[in-house]
Amino acid sequence: MLSRSCFNLLNLDDYSIDRTRIPRVISVPGIISEFEDVGNAESPESDAVSSVSQERRIVVANRLPLKACRDSSDGKKWWFDWDKDALVLQLRDGFPSDVEVVYVGCLGVEIDPSEQEEVAQLLLDKFKCVPTFLPLDLINKFYHGFCKHYLWALFHYMLPLTPNHGVRFDKDMWQAYVSANKVFADKVMEVINPDEDYVWIHDYHLMVLPTFLRKRYHRIKLGFFLHSPFPSSEIYRTLPVREEILRALLNCDLIGFHTFDYARHFLSCCSRMLGLDYQSKRGYIGLDYYGRTVSIKILPVGIHMGQIKSVMSLPDTAEKVKELMKKYHGKTVFLGVDDLDMFKGISLKFMAFGLLLDENPMYRGNVVLIQIMNAPRSRGKDIQEVHDEINKVACEINKKYGDQEYRPIVCINGPVSFQDKVAYYAISECVVVNAVRDGMNLVPYKYTVARQGSPDLDKALGVVDSSAPKRSVIIVSEFIGCSPSLSGAIRVNPWDINNVAEAMVSGITMLDSEKELRHEKHYKYVVSHDVAYWAKSFHQDLERACSGHYRKRCWGIGFGLNFRVVALGPNFRKLSVEHIVSAYNSTNSRLILLDYDGTMMPPDRVDKSPSPEVISVLNSLCNDPKNVVFIVSGRGKDSLGKWFSQCEKLGLSAEHGYFTRWTESSKWESCELAVDMDWKTIALPVMEHYTEATDGSSIEQKESAIVWHHQEADPDFGLWQAKELLDHLESVLANDPVLVKSGQQIVEVKPQGVSKGVVVKNLMETMKNTGKPADFVLCIGDDRSDEDMFEAISSSLASRSLPDTTEVFVCTVGQKPSMAKYYLDDTFEVIKMLQGLSAVSAPQPSSKSGLA
Repeated sequence: MLSRSCFNLLNLDDYSIDRTRIPRVISVPGIISEFEDVGNAESPESDAVSSVSQERRIVVANRLPLKACRDSSDGKKWWFDWDKDALVLQLRDGFPSDVEVVYVGCLGVEIDPSEQEEVAQLLLDKFKCVPTFLPLDLINKFYHGFCKHYLWALFHYMLPLTPNHGVRFDKDMWQAYVSANKVFADKVMEVINPDEDYVWIHDYHLMVLPTFLRKRYHRIKLGFFLHSPFPSSEIYRTLPVREEILRALLNCDLIGFHTFDYARHFLSCCSRMLGLDYQSKRGYIGLDYYGRTVSIKILPVGIHMGQIKSVMSLPDTAEKVKELMKKYHGKTVFLGVDDLDMFKGISLKFMAFGLLLDENPMYRGNVVLIQIMNAPRSRGKDIQEVHDEINKVACEINKKYGDQEYRPIVCINGPVSFQDKVAYYAISECVVVNAVRDGMNLVPYKYTVARQGSPDLDKALGVVDSSAPKRSVIIVSEFIGCSPSLSGAIRVNPWDINNVAEAMVSGITMLDSEKELRHEKHYKYVVSHDVAYWAKSFHQDLERACSGHYRKRCWGIGFGLNFRVVALGPNFRKLSVEHIVSAYNSTNSRLILLDYDGTMMPPDRVDKSPSPEVISVLNSLCNDPKNVVFIVSGRGKDSLGKWFSQCEKLGLSAEHGYFTRWTESSKWESCELAVDMDWKTIALPVMEHYTEATDGSSIEQKESAIVWHHQEADPDFGLWQAKELLDHLESVLANDPVLVKSGQQIVEVKPQGVSKGVVVKNLMETMKNTGKPADFVLCIGDDRSDEDMFEAISSSLASRSLPDTTEVFVCTVGQKPSMAKYYLDDTFEVIKMLQGLSAVSAPQPSSKSGLA
């Protein structure tokens, strides 16, 4: 089994050719260097950063939107032109006209190393394209190996269960994938202005690229759009490098998917494998990832309306339509346009068409299925097997139901020009998209626009009144990305041959008025959700997601592909022992407040009782007459009393402050609330019902509260049940003086007015009333309940309940968003810091001290 850090990114083979030197320390204004002392230094210019001030978008994809070939005149010089069918070229229509778009990607041809520098300069000057010249062996392993034969198959739900059924994970191919992504990163770094430019990465070929870029520029503005399906967690979790890819994607600011299903699967993987929960705020879905909010975008891509309409208006297109109308006169034409691969369901489509002819003899000779097969994007035995099967099924059906004048299935092997495809769309009564799994298929959109027609096409089609309503029928698989947006389509299960055959019959027999209504519905959607709308919407969300970059401090943690950036408030600092000792020595009335679980006790320990080391440091602090030390915990008073019986002068606050005692010899006091506990007889049966129904859940009963835990349950089901339980309890306890709240994998019911924040205010008020107001406050905690303590201290400072001269150190455990000003990394550092304080405490007095 591969280690998560088996590939150290710093030790990869260097496949980059013309690599610009990158300085080790970045100190571009607004970006905090790895070294604090140079954070405000003036930035030296780097040749890796563009000096262009114009607003730019850097679009990164596996392929550049270019056509390339040798000049036919001498066969030596290269000739390049825009590939107008390329989506990454079309999306720039969604950007403002004054925005410069720079493309980074591979060329579709192999360029000799001796020509690469000249070609790169030509492409940059003429097309604003930056080519990544990958060696042939790297392309074979990266693209044809890991991308097309492993990752693409897995994302389309094909598991390599046997050596003959798909390609299994290969360490060398994964290494090549990472190396290729690193080359792309180097090319982006050559041209990026990290303060101004937005980077938009496309598709599964470049899923670890965000980690390289985020590691180099912590505040880079980075978006990613996945054009393939994202599989369910049951499929994705079989990927040996699943966490590396998830964490790489989470280094983006915005991640886009075609459908909610794909986004839901991604969020489920983040929850199950990384323990991350998402939130929906004002219509936006976001994941909190080490202080950064990673936004999720759900919007299917559209087509380029200008391109298809310009092709429809060409005289040659009308001539082609006339030719096809004559060829298929009197026949109902079904059309399929698919790439040649195993997931497009072409043979299943043919079988369904054969069943249609078998069960409906009246259609023989009157209906024809034209199947355009685009050239495969990869190569291999699987492609040949698919091609052979398609030909076999087509030949059998044509032989059984056809004759010399009638061929039921017409296969057209690509490449077929877009202009010819438009002509086929225009003459077809119905388009059939039968893929068993597909990320996003734009064929139905193009078909709809072509069927809307134009004056020239209408004339070629023999339409007398161009203003008359147009008709179209779409049969679409329910397993492709465009299916949810085509509400008027006939949705089918491609695996159900009878279902598809029945849909084809419906396409023939459907009333013209019904076809018109369905067409109108689709056309309105396609026109309003074109590629420009998609690009504009994505970029607006990317700008919103990046708007807070410079309001936070950022630094990187983690090695290799586990690298991520922590983004926290500008005043958030690590608590320095030297700094706190200075304040500690100069004060005389100190209040020290400590959470227990996760603060004094590591969360992964099974035995939760305090160690001798913890008891020792607490006793040392308590023995200083200037100190009042309290453990403020959510645990019950019996457990705390037993564990800390050796700490005679230690104050304890149990069950989030419901019970408090000042010393070991004093009595437990409950909070001054007239609380009726009859609500427990209502809440407990409800929780028991959910516990019985949720495997892995449990109930914790305290004297003042009841807690339902679901950390051992299935993550998705547990969260679902927790939300249901929260609503249920809020409903049945609406008239009771209790608070129902959800926390970290818990649902808790407790009396109103009970919180750690109330405890802190009471302690500070008591010290003030005894004539010893706190002039030093240290508060350390690690979870949400401790934020109540932090908030109480902050509000006391704001209301001047604490003297202005009070030294306050509010500290959270771990680098995460918090109301605390300081942090310590873990429980080890907490104990170490407390030991530093105890070392400078006054000697143990002869008599007991403390507040009673």
